Amino acid sequence: MEKLKMHSPDLSQENIAKIRELFPGCVTEAKDEATGKTRLAVDFDQLRQELSDSIVEGPQERYRLDWPGKREALALANTPILGTLRPSIEESENFDSTENLFVEGDNLESLKLIQETYLGKIKMIYIDPPYNTGNDFIYDDDFTESEGDFLIRSAQRGSGGQRLVANPETNGRFHSDWLSMIYPRIKLAKNLLCQDGIIFISIGDAELHNLKKVCDEVLGQENYIVTFSRVMKSGGAKGRFYTPNIDYILTYARSIEDTKYFRVPLTPEQISRFYNKRQEGGSRDGELYGEERIYKASLDHRPNQRYYIECPDGSFVIPPGVNFPKDIREGVKVKPTSEDGVWKWTYDRYKKELEAGNIIFKETSRSALVDQNGAQSKYNLYNKLWLLDQQEKGSVPSNLVQSFENRQSSAELKSLNIPFDFAKPVKLLEFLIGVAGVAEKDIVLDFFAGSASTAHAVINANAVDGSSRKFLMVQIPEKCDPESEAFKLGYDTIAAISKERIRRAGRRILEGDFHSNWNRDVGFRVLKVDTSNMKEIYYRPDQLSQGDLLEAVDNVKPDRTPEDLLFQVLVDWGVDLTLPIRRESLHGKTVFFVDDNALVACFDTDITEELVKELAKHEPLRVVFRDNGFVSDAVKINVEQIFRQLSPSTEVRSL
Repeated sequence: MEKLKMHSPDLSQENIAKIRELFPGCVTEAKDEATGKTRLAVDFDQLRQELSDSIVEGPQERYRLDWPGKREALALANTPILGTLRPSIEESENFDSTENLFVEGDNLESLKLIQETYLGKIKMIYIDPPYNTGNDFIYDDDFTESEGDFLIRSAQRGSGGQRLVANPETNGRFHSDWLSMIYPRIKLAKNLLCQDGIIFISIGDAELHNLKKVCDEVLGQENYIVTFSRVMKSGGAKGRFYTPNIDYILTYARSIEDTKYFRVPLTPEQISRFYNKRQEGGSRDGELYGEERIYKASLDHRPNQRYYIECPDGSFVIPPGVNFPKDIREGVKVKPTSEDGVWKWTYDRYKKELEAGNIIFKETSRSALVDQNGAQSKYNLYNKLWLLDQQEKGSVPSNLVQSFENRQSSAELKSLNIPFDFAKPVKLLEFLIGVAGVAEKDIVLDFFAGSASTAHAVINANAVDGSSRKFLMVQIPEKCDPESEAFKLGYDTIAAISKERIRRAGRRILEGDFHSNWNRDVGFRVLKVDTSNMKEIYYRPDQLSQGDLLEAVDNVKPDRTPEDLLFQVLVDWGVDLTLPIRRESLHGKTVFFVDDNALVACFDTDITEELVKELAKHEPLRVVFRDNGFVSDAVKINVEQIFRQLSPSTEVRSL
């Protein structure tokens, strides 16, 4: 029976497998000195031969982002860990029914552990990492140890300890340390975005230029969308040369070709006002959500934007200040006079907009257009600023965001009695959720959760429009300063503040008005990053000694529960971590049913053939047992045969 691997994906091996598909002769096998196992390896001499026209070697100048520690940071991103996510039911809210997650632990380890579960499934990522001002903190990743040492260390300790270090400006690696922290996290996050997914990253002046280069390299320069400049406060007189009133939100698409245009959704009141005015026949000139003239003044020579357009009555019109030649038909280019006017688009673009229903011919007595007879036309032409699909109605956002200052978040936290500094306003996150088009069942990830403004925003947005967006928060249990207000109020860690903020925000929202179709999911499952549930011998059977034989009888650590084992199996198999879980007793044994038949697990011992047959009748997609959990070797041998007969599509694994 095949065993589960029980560790995060080995991304370096996956990358080598991709190389093997292109250049099979360049991939060989080699012994891993750390584990003693055989792994895929690249024959770089052969690969250089295959790419001889493209190789850049040695100290030749080239365009790239580099810093001391970059290679180690890349290796850190690709190195698997042997950790797990342990459920904390007592700290969760509505554990059995919620579809939201709160992961407590180092976000690098967390991102590795959720790689298979959320690969290509995240619609929006928002993060607010340390701005590296010299006073904040960065994550204490060790960029000097070997991959093997990291593998061993990651299996031997959890993430609950102090993992943060100060990064003062006097540090000789001030920028390098920050880059080495952010690089592997962005690289892992990219894998989680769906094809039309968006990542927003808040950042300050100190690292904006470096972060832009990291994202260009990892996400692709062609997928860059915009850098929003956000007014974080107005006024003030701090600073030697200027008052810092702006920070930035760097924005990238997973694939720009598959990404819908950004729109600021209309409120129900705005939509209602628009339709009422349309029905009343009122003028929409200059209205924010109405129409826009498709002609304008121009001092430039733009011959491709001067042509005839045919109106509904058969007449032809041109922009003001253009003379008609004798040859009059739609699309024919015309020459300008001294009073120049142009259409908004080229003729090809105009035809596309016309065919899409986005052009309005409106009769008026005050037309600025001239017909083929040189007389004032009875039409003005307008472009719709909304899209026809209800989901995409809205206006194009500005890259200057002025409506969400930090003082709003201070008021929000004060109203909830949550002690936290420098949180982002909920309305800012709702704005980004709307701009990115996050819709029904989409997932929003924030792996620098802080006070959990992002979770609050997701719940708020759902309550307003009745959708069922889901959030996934990740926060390291950073210790609160003993002198801080938070510590005095009983909060030991930032993660504790995050969870309590979500609880209080959820209760507050449920007390108010909300959409009748909303599922009222204000809960979250708490999962904590920890060492593997499996003993070291599970991963290193080649180092088994005679003294380890008794240990090998049970390869599960003695302090781990069946629920702990279940969630490590879910992580290992890439099963949705929010699926409903049912616990039943069959033949005297505890059996877990995940989403009925998505996965069935029994971690008890002395499992009989009768129980195996009973489970096979449920025809689960996957089933897992302990390797030493069967009443006899004969039953263990027969398990796969039983499922082959009664449920041939079931994957059978052991741990």
